[in-house]
Amino acid sequence: MTIFAVYKKLEIMRKRILVTGGAGFIGSHLCERLLNEGHEVFCLDNFFTGNKDNIIPLLKNPYFELVRHDITMPYFVEIDEIYNLACPASPIHYQYDPIQTIKASILGSINVLGIAKRTGATVLQASTSEVYGDPQVHPQVEGYWGNVNPIGLRSCYDEGKRCAETLFMDYHRQNGIRIKIIRIFNTYGPRMLPDDGRVVSNFVVQALRNEDITIYGSGAQTRSFQYVDDLIEGMVRMMNTEDEFIGPVNLGNPNEFSILELAEKVIQLTGSKSKLVFKPLPHDDPKQRQPDITLAKEKLNWQPTIELEDGLQKIVEYFKEYRYRN
Repeated sequence: MTIFAVYKKLEIMRKRILVTGGAGFIGSHLCERLLNEGHEVFCLDNFFTGNKDNIIPLLKNPYFELVRHDITMPYFVEIDEIYNLACPASPIHYQYDPIQTIKASILGSINVLGIAKRTGATVLQASTSEVYGDPQVHPQVEGYWGNVNPIGLRSCYDEGKRCAETLFMDYHRQNGIRIKIIRIFNTYGPRMLPDDGRVVSNFVVQALRNEDITIYGSGAQTRSFQYVDDLIEGMVRMMNTEDEFIGPVNLGNPNEFSILELAEKVIQLTGSKSKLVFKPLPHDDPKQRQPDITLAKEKLNWQPTIELEDGLQKIVEYFKEYRYRN
């Protein structure tokens, strides 16, 4: 095969992919993965929670393009695939401006679905385990409709994501848009913001500073934590499934830990002198959260591979370096 033929083959295989929220914690890891696979990536972010530091190493790649834009406003691009991640995902951030949060989910979905309708692109919606609310079914299966407060402090995010799923399904049924829906459970890893209010980053940062570790409620409430690399693998596999499988599908680690267990692991890994302090549980905070990933195993041949202690060690090292960089 000639060099020209190889080049043409690579051009045919290379996709033009839009990642909304691409400068965020998860989005930047996804952009990096897609570039490493040889695709052309358009990273769109308004930098409300995204961080330019996350994607600076990618800027030297000629197939990476950064666009400062708010997805609540229309955007036009010729594209093959869309990963829609644009929405604040931590309680501190999405409750800061709840109206803008729900706009990001609803108007953002309408705008990316409009791009997909015009271009014929496949579009993946990054939904959330928060659509299950404070679940009465455990572990959570995709067929469970959830137990969500529509007028609470978390509703801007929970109901916004639920409405986004509705929009995706209706565009699919009415207009034949090729869609994929994933529901992301608690995810952690490098590039998390130290002040984002999520439990893993909170505990690690407090432990490294030898500050009191804040536990809301009794600490008996449970979560399941997946490392970001496992999530990215699941997202890419979902995008590459046959058109007939649209989801929703849970992507999360089914190993369940109490918040107290997580705190103890973090203290042990960091060698911290931190003490545990207890505060009232926030309104509508779910008591249990654990994914049933049977569907992901069957349809994507996917399951997490990184154990919690291994992943925690990586994020501890990241936040140690972050402290010295800043």
